[in-house]
Amino acid sequence: MPRKLNFFLATLVVLGTLGTTQLFGQHAQKPLTNDDVIAMVHKKLPESVIVSAIQAGPSKFNTSTSELIRLNAAGVTENELNAMLAASGKGTPGAASAHGQPSSDQNAGEMPPSKPRMPRVMVTQGTSSQELKLEKTQLAETKTKPSSMKSLAADSAVTQAMQAGVNTAVYSATSHMNSGIGGSTVQEAGSIFSGVMSHRTPTVTYVWGVPSPASSNILQSSKPAFSVDFSRAAGINPDEYEPAIVKLTPAQNTCRIVGATQGKEDVRSSPAADWQMYSHFLEERVASTPLKLGPGKYKVTANSELMPGEYGVVLRPVSKEKKFSGGDVARAQGDGLMFDAIWTFQVSEDSE
Repeated sequence: MPRKLNFFLATLVVLGTLGTTQLFGQHAQKPLTNDDVIAMVHKKLPESVIVSAIQAGPSKFNTSTSELIRLNAAGVTENELNAMLAASGKGTPGAASAHGQPSSDQNAGEMPPSKPRMPRVMVTQGTSSQELKLEKTQLAETKTKPSSMKSLAADSAVTQAMQAGVNTAVYSATSHMNSGIGGSTVQEAGSIFSGVMSHRTPTVTYVWGVPSPASSNILQSSKPAFSVDFSRAAGINPDEYEPAIVKLTPAQNTCRIVGATQGKEDVRSSPAADWQMYSHFLEERVASTPLKLGPGKYKVTANSELMPGEYGVVLRPVSKEKKFSGGDVARAQGDGLMFDAIWTFQVSEDSE
């Protein structure tokens, strides 16, 4: 073949390769978003393919608490969520570089930052353990003063608000966010406020409740042990919280009341962290002694056997003077998510 023809063909190959590379590079510049991942999930692409896509190219993920809950509700698995969290950490000190090599800070001995993770609770009965589902309490508003759990359970305004929440809430179909949690579901019940007062007053009662009259987690042990881990919950200081066990009060076969407190009528829309809502909080605490294993890591067991009934593991501020943002509580984000989170269980009549 003539030398000039060889040179011409070689030039075409090189130009074609460069053109393909340039086109690929332009295509790869479009960052992957949360909605792109949800779209892949809805198209039923294999988890391994979605994870590879997340890891392969540039991304612009929103990994706030509310978005993690939305992603989980859309069916995004734990492995996919972890891949998104890892991708969001690229470029930060201690994170891996684009070539998968540790950054200079990590080479210098700095540990990479921990990935955020939703709080989780394991329950142990005898020799068996299982992870309880993370649920989000609903919030109702009433004019009844929080004098007793019994009076709140009898308040039709509260039960109607909770029932409305059951009818309108969006429950997640999958629960792979904590698939260490054994296929449990994270329920996002949304905050439901009942406009029940004909004459508005500066202070109203806010009631926390769980939809449905009974928990699906039926325990056969009257003294179960719980392992609680909220060490990597986003937007909170884990040293400010500890787990507690509370007795729930069934209300008119509609919901279970967790507790209540008073606040300004517009507090749920306030972004300011100025609500000491736990300073006078009404709830039925079960005597227990949480054993702290580290920041945000506890083991907790009731001091005596639990009577048959409805219960929940909750996260409560160590200091009753801690201030919350009503907006965060209403949206279940940051400190609000910590307080709204609950893991319910039922001690059966024939428990041992």
